[in-house]
Formats: sequence, C-alpha cells, structure tokens
Amino acid sequence: MAVTARECMELQLLELEMLLSMFPKKGEINLDEDAVPGVQRYLGNADGALPPQLGYSIAVDVGEAKEKVELQVLLPHMYPHVAPQLFARSNALQRQQQLQLNTGLASHIASLDSGELCICEAVQWVKDNSLPYLENSKISSESASKEVVVKETLHRMWIYSHHIYRQELRKKIFDCAKKLNLTGFCLTGKPGVMCVEGLRENCEEFWRAIRYPNWKHISCKHVESVETEGSVDNLRLFHAFEDLQFQAHGDYGLRNDYHMDLGQFLEFLKQHQSGHIFQILFGVEGKLSD
Repeated sequence: MAVTARECMELQLLELEMLLSMFPKKGEINLDEDAVPGVQRYLGNADGALPPQLGYSIAVDVGEAKEKVELQVLLPHMYPHVAPQLFARSNALQRQQQLQLNTGLASHIASLDSGELCICEAVQWVKDNSLPYLENSKISSESASKEVVVKETLHRMWIYSHHIYRQELRKKIFDCAKKLNLTGFCLTGKPGVMCVEGLRENCEEFWRAIRYPNWKHISCKHVESVETEGSVDNLRLFHAFEDLQFQAHGDYGLRNDYHMDLGQFLEFLKQHQSGHIFQILFGVEGKLSD
C-alpha cells in the first residue's frame, strides 16, 4: 500500500515532539514559528497545497567540554521514506574537518533501513563521532597560527532575489551578516539585491543560512575572491552592512508594487567600484541619466 505525504508528515511531527522532550532548554532546538502550524493546517485539510518542508536545527553537546555542534535538518514531505537533508556545523570546525564529519554522517544515515525515522539516530551519531574532528581542527589551527605568512581570502557574493519585503526576513539577513562579520548591503524592494563580503566560510554560511529552509526565487549571480597576506579588511569595498531603499516615484512604502530606482542603485555601485556588477545582475549595461 502506497504511503501518503499526510502519513509521513504525521510521523515527522511525532518525531519532532520526541526531540523537543529530549532537548527542552531554550535554544537547543530552533525552528521557524510557522513551520509546525503550517504542517498541522495541511493535516487538518489535506486537500490544500503542500506546506513548506519542515526544517529545524539542534544544538548537540560534544565531549566533556560540551563543544556545540549544530545539526541542521530539512525534511522532504515524504520523509522518512525519502532521506532527510542533514548538515552538521560548528564554529570550532575547519572546513576540511566539517566536510569529513558530514561525509561520515551521510554514510551512516544511508546505511539505515529506509522508511525509519532517523533524526534521533543522527543526533546520537553526531554526539558520538564529532570529537575527533573537533580535536583535529584545533591541532590544524594551532599549526597554522605558527606559520610566518598567513594568507586569507576575501569572498564577495552578489545575490539576486525577485523581491525582498518582509520585515522578519530583513531582520534575519541583518542579524546573520552581523554575526558573521560581513559587510555589504541589502537592497529592499523589487527586485532585491544583496552583497556580502568577508571570509569565504562566513559568506558561504550566510548563503546557506538565508536560503534555509526554503527561499524561492533567489540566486547567487556572481562571486569574487581575492587572496591577501594581510587582513581581508583592507580589501573590503563596504565598511558596514548597509540598508538600502531607493524610491523611484514617491513614498510607496514596502508593498508589492514597490520597485527600486535602478539609476540610483547604479550610482551607488559605481561609488563602491562595482559598476560592472549591474550588467551581471540585470543583463543590461547600466547608464546614468544626465
């Protein structure tokens, strides 16, 4: 007998309820406010459109020092009959060790029986297996700090969205940029544009965080990387993460017909040595009016 999406999402909620009882403290499990109500509304009226995929993150304590490893979870509608999307990350992990940790996690989950709930199993695996990767990251970091010349790479990502309006989304963007020490800007309106610059791993984490769990109509249009033996701060084009709002025709506020003034935006880009990005973002060469 074929399994339905409704049956799968009922199991997903049961598993989440069990996880919340295992991690009752504030901050141990983070999920969007609308995630569970959206699934519950669908279960109450399964004739409607499928809800957004259920996504959340779990903070896992590892080792005696209780180093934090965050397990990010995104569940397809047919999970547990379709594998979940899992990603383990920690500020204490270097990129290579983080990649190895996630490769091991994916291999373990793939070895489990299909159709079985496995997030609790994934949490336990992360708890039992993360310590060697954390220790290797610490050793690698200490070795790298002893080198005479330390090279860093400034990463700059240009991100395009169909629109950016919602205040809660803008708050998430600015909070994330501040947390990751990124400079750049967020241009509100239609279309919406973001630029973030900083350490490569921080830019990649920002890109992963703002898309998570599901932001449609968004793409990274262009990436620039510059290596330096000094500080990446010397290569930044922006000194803060700015909030841009350009209005073409009066004060319309942030409603769905709010279009940004491309001419003002082009001027802003040229002031920051980035005029060439206009054509990459919009497919046309930018020209300033007289």
